[in-house]
Amino acid sequence: MIDSGRFLHRASLQATLAAESVTASAPDAEAPVAVASPSDDFQRLQRRFLLATLGLSVVVSALTALRFGLQPACSLAFGASCGLLYVRLLARSVAKLGTQSRSLGRFQMIVPALLVVVCSRVPALQLLPALAGFVLYKPALLLQAFLAP
Repeated sequence: MIDSGRFLHRASLQATLAAESVTASAPDAEAPVAVASPSDDFQRLQRRFLLATLGLSVVVSALTALRFGLQPACSLAFGASCGLLYVRLLARSVAKLGTQSRSLGRFQMIVPALLVVVCSRVPALQLLPALAGFVLYKPALLLQAFLAP
């Protein structure tokens, strides 16, 4: 589950290196160059990733509702919302790297545990579709990696 954190951290580092290379290779030192800061690039990447995850979750939930019914679709949507929360917490932890901390936080690990507990306590939710919905952020991550401009 740390792989998405590594991806976001690597993307932040690549944005930093790209910004440094643009400023170092500017042909005219007096001309103002509009260079996005690495934190802006990270925020843009994070926003795109969260929107891609949300879009994929909505599409897959709709397809699940059509094919398997409403109960598995609701479970999948619940798992997808937990996955979005997990990714958001992970991104906040990655954003703090280097400025306030030297390691990733472990708070986001509570989300999958709570997902399993809630699915076991609420009879309307099924565990397998919820877990499938939770990991929908991974295909969205791959889509962002391959389709990024």
